[in-house]
Amino acid sequence: MLNKSLFAVSCALALTACPEKKADPVKAEVDAGTAAAAVPEKKVYKALSRIDFNARAQERFLPLFWRTDANKDGSLDPAELVTLIGPWTLSQADLVKGDAFTPKFDELYAQLQTQPDESKLAAEEKTRRDALRLELSQGKATLVETDLTVGTDADRKAFDHFARAAALIEKLYARQHGGVEQSAAIPADDTLSRAVSFRNQSPFCVAPATEKDAACNALSPAPARLFGLYPAAIQADPKFCATLEKEKNKADLMGHFSVVTEDGKGFKAVPYTEAFKDDMEAVAVELESAAALFGDDELALKNYLGAAAKAFRTNDWEPANEAWVAMGALNSKWYLRVGPDETYGEPCSWKAHFHLQLARINLASLEWQKKLEPVKAEMENTLAALAGAPYKARDVQFKLPDFIDVTINAADQRNPHGATIGQSLPNWGKVAEKGGRTVVMTNLYTDADSRENLEKQVASLYCKATFDGFSSDPQAALLSVVLHEAAHNLGPAHDYKVKGKTDDEAFGGPLASTMEELKAQTSALFFTWWLVEKKLLTEEEAKHATLRDIVWGFGHISRGMYDGAQRPKPYSQLASIQLGSMLKAGAITWKAEEKAANGADVGCFEVDLAKWRPAVNDLGKRVLAAKGKADKKDAEAMKASFVDAKDEWANLRTTIAERWLRAPKATFVYSVKR
Repeated sequence: MLNKSLFAVSCALALTACPEKKADPVKAEVDAGTAAAAVPEKKVYKALSRIDFNARAQERFLPLFWRTDANKDGSLDPAELVTLIGPWTLSQADLVKGDAFTPKFDELYAQLQTQPDESKLAAEEKTRRDALRLELSQGKATLVETDLTVGTDADRKAFDHFARAAALIEKLYARQHGGVEQSAAIPADDTLSRAVSFRNQSPFCVAPATEKDAACNALSPAPARLFGLYPAAIQADPKFCATLEKEKNKADLMGHFSVVTEDGKGFKAVPYTEAFKDDMEAVAVELESAAALFGDDELALKNYLGAAAKAFRTNDWEPANEAWVAMGALNSKWYLRVGPDETYGEPCSWKAHFHLQLARINLASLEWQKKLEPVKAEMENTLAALAGAPYKARDVQFKLPDFIDVTINAADQRNPHGATIGQSLPNWGKVAEKGGRTVVMTNLYTDADSRENLEKQVASLYCKATFDGFSSDPQAALLSVVLHEAAHNLGPAHDYKVKGKTDDEAFGGPLASTMEELKAQTSALFFTWWLVEKKLLTEEEAKHATLRDIVWGFGHISRGMYDGAQRPKPYSQLASIQLGSMLKAGAITWKAEEKAANGADVGCFEVDLAKWRPAVNDLGKRVLAAKGKADKKDAEAMKASFVDAKDEWANLRTTIAERWLRAPKATFVYSVKR
């Protein structure tokens, strides 16, 4: 007897016709039902919107991110899910198999749909948790994703070492901020507190609406704010930095790469390599392991990795700086900076914080380098003329900015809100004196969500005539970043001395930081229109850049002038000095009765570009002169007038903050496709 299936095949392949079979309607209906039962209905994941999914994943401290709703169906698809880099063991393979989600993902998705039962919590604990949720809500998870599938096998293997080095750098940073023991004290099941502690790299809240709320802390009871950089006993005195400045060995105590300790006989400086020996050795091993994977085509990177590894064992960072500035867009496709650099995050602004930034080189920077390279000496001479005596123009040899697309930010580079979009390093030493290296981060704030938020914020503050000239195109912000970072290498910088004193010694650490950033950003405002005169920019490009610079100022002003511990915020203060000066000069006007561009808010800012240029020139002369003469009195006068005064400008800053902070600030999260 012929098998029915074989019969069907043989008839299909036959050259002659097979007998026609009559359809059985009853059997056809049964077969259709059986087939439908055999193919399970595709699951849909529409219970949470993309925004809610990402917010709840952050709140539950899960490394999940819904990248985009690519097919606009309102349902999370496996191809749209991303797992984040960080202190998690959960991977993409745990959550997605082929084109379907795993049972593990279904379990987590169900958890995200439920709210935690807090009915039995004490009132004080519920208040704390409500404050922590408000803290997290002020930052919106914003993805930075890197595609390593187009890289080499060495790239992918090296990335594993870079990621481990980043985790170790985070630990070193936590030691500097006294956060290692504090993080360990958070219960494993208190994911809300762990989420805040990870984002902020400390248990303390830092967002504008919660940074001064005593109830907002990842630990209960809230610990004292103690840094691992100074003896705990002296930190109770808010003026302990001034006390250390009076010690005979103050130069050592103020050193950038040491921890201050007390031994009963006095204070002494202990090098980072002694204070953090084991962790620094572990970083060195990861850097050397990464270097071993690359060939001669990445010789510049190999050299830097070797030099940086050695610096983590010797505390001598100059050879590593030399190797770092030798890298660039023409000899490596990678960008890496690892070590201690910026000092803004500690009370005295002396000690360099550890950070790691990994990125891929973006070759678009070469066009800007061609444009500015011929005039950089003239730029130095121009700032020297603004500064006046005793400052004298130098033979500047710095490189113009490299553009980079960020892959990982770690430790001091990983901000709770926002991110550094331009940087000039190193800050001290012979390499810095030669000009160092400048980079601009070109893949941040370029996503659709960020641009949409920005336009809403700006429309609430600009009058319509000014808003019509505004552009959310990332290119409009790029010019200022390039010029700001270039200006760090021009004019009187960190290592410039007046009567033998550096700016730290002349102004005091926090004010010195503010003045250096004020110098750089004011120079950027000045050079924008200077480049128009040189026919290197169009007036339209300069207008877009200027209106974006003012918006940059709004953003920093919205964060407040001081943090929860009353430490000054350098960028916020410089922005307030700049925009307050422009308001006083009439270059910016507050139209109290006019509706903003959004048609809803009453009162808005109008910008007069004809008055802007001379006003910026005047501010440039004042700021450069204060830096060049180490004029602390005038620096403090600017701060008193435009930061600390309780006047109309202070009231307008409150309005700026209220409108700007309606939208959460970006909290960048990182992922790699490999």
